[in-house]
Amino acid sequence: MTNHAHDLGELQQEVIACRRCPRLVEYRRTLAQKVPRRFQGQSYWSKPLPSFGDPLARVLIVGLAPAAQGGNRTGRMFTGDRSGDWLFEALYRFGFADRPNSERADDGLCLQGCYITATLRCAPPQNKPLPAEMEACRSYFQKELELLEKVRVFIPLGQVAFQQLLKNLKARGLALPAWKFGHGQVHPLPDGRAIVASYHPSQQNTFTGKLTREMFYRVFERARQQVEIPSPTPNV
Repeated sequence: MTNHAHDLGELQQEVIACRRCPRLVEYRRTLAQKVPRRFQGQSYWSKPLPSFGDPLARVLIVGLAPAAQGGNRTGRMFTGDRSGDWLFEALYRFGFADRPNSERADDGLCLQGCYITATLRCAPPQNKPLPAEMEACRSYFQKELELLEKVRVFIPLGQVAFQQLLKNLKARGLALPAWKFGHGQVHPLPDGRAIVASYHPSQQNTFTGKLTREMFYRVFERARQQVEIPSPTPNV
C-alpha cells in the first residue's frame, strides 16, 4: 500500500499538468483574470484539481467537478465554498476528518479513512462539462479506482456523479442493473462493496431544503455501517 500511496501522488501530479481540454484550459485562465470583488487580492489555483485523502480509505466520495470560485480558487476539492462547508462538517462529525471546515488548501485538514475525488478535474463553464471532457478525464478516475483498493463504500454527490460512477464501475467489468438515482439509497455491488447515493450539498439543494443536515448525516451513518466501523460519538 505504500507503493500505492506513491502511485496516487504521481497520478495527481499528472492531473495537475493536464491540458487535454482546450475549452477548460481557457475557462480556467478567464476565471483567474476576472476575480470577483469578494476574492480580490487572492491568487487562483486555476489548474486541474488533484484528488486527496487517505490512501487506505474505505470510503470514496465522488463529486462532479470543481467549483469555479471554490476548488478552482483554493486548489483543493470542496475547499472554500458552501458545499465544502457541509461536506467537511459531516466528515468531521462522523470521524472522517480532523476539522469541521476548510478554507485553504494549506490549512492542515486531514482525512481519515476517506478519499475525495471527482469525475472531472477542471471547473467547467456554467458547471456543465461536455461529454468529450468527461471522457478525456476518465482515465484518471479509473486509475484511482485501481489504486484505492481498500474502498468499500462509494458516496457519489448528485445524480451526474452517480451516473458517472456507475459508468466507470461497469468499465471495470462489474455487471450492474440500471439503477436510478435516489438520495440515501444503498446499492450493493457484486464484489461486496456498496454505493450510498446522496444529493449534492450545493446551495441550490441546501437553501431550498431539498437536502437537510439530517438527510446528509444519514448518508454517512449508512456508509459507516457498510464499512463496519462503529460510529463514534459525533463531534460537535
